[in-house]
Amino acid sequence: MPRAIEEKIMPAYMVFLRERMRDEKEYEIYKQKNRIAMQGRPIKKDVLYGEYEVLEGAEVQGVVILEFPSVADAKAYYESPAYREAREHRFKAADYRVLIVEGVQPK
Repeated sequence: MPRAIEEKIMPAYMVFLRERMRDEKEYEIYKQKNRIAMQGRPIKKDVLYGEYEVLEGAEVQGVVILEFPSVADAKAYYESPAYREAREHRFKAADYRVLIVEGVQPK
């Protein structure tokens, strides 16, 4: 009898690389609005502007890594109305590279 294939959802990580801060006031507004956008979402803050060392590539001013249960959860947060409103202030405040990367399957 064939066994059913167990589908495992892999965790996802949203990585924010700040390249240049332009407006601290807009950044403060972003932080306030982002706290609201994160409420009730399955987000684990793995890295929040901790010490880092760039080994290759362009220098950055800071790194944030958020963990989500899945890519779908990460995208739902990023595209939520509350985060869309918040990120408009981030766009005005600083230059970032943001990406979502799928993690490895939990054992």
